[in-house]
Amino acid sequence: MRTDIQTRGFSLTEALGKHVHNRLGFTFLYASSRVQRVRVRLSDLNGPRGGVDKCCLVEVRLEGLPVVVVEDVQSDMYTAIDRAVGRAARTVKRRLAQHGSRRHQLAARHADLLATGQ
Repeated sequence: MRTDIQTRGFSLTEALGKHVHNRLGFTFLYASSRVQRVRVRLSDLNGPRGGVDKCCLVEVRLEGLPVVVVEDVQSDMYTAIDRAVGRAARTVKRRLAQHGSRRHQLAARHADLLATGQ
């Protein structure tokens, strides 16, 4: 799984970069064979003025499925990362489950057609 972290409005610290990599690695471990790339965009919308303005956008590219894009805005960047990555992981899990059940249904239908000779 390739990861890419981009920032806007501030410089990426080593601690923040490590947090993102650890969170992604742990959260997407179950789907690492299906996840092609994860792009994380971190931005500080208001700059030094403060407030609820730390934005984390997570984009997950899956093999053979639509891209998952999740965004979260919080007053703390670590919280925004945790929430966005968590929501993205739940969406990826749902998509993979739906895709797997569709594949299973199509295979069963195909087997039925072969068995009946149609």
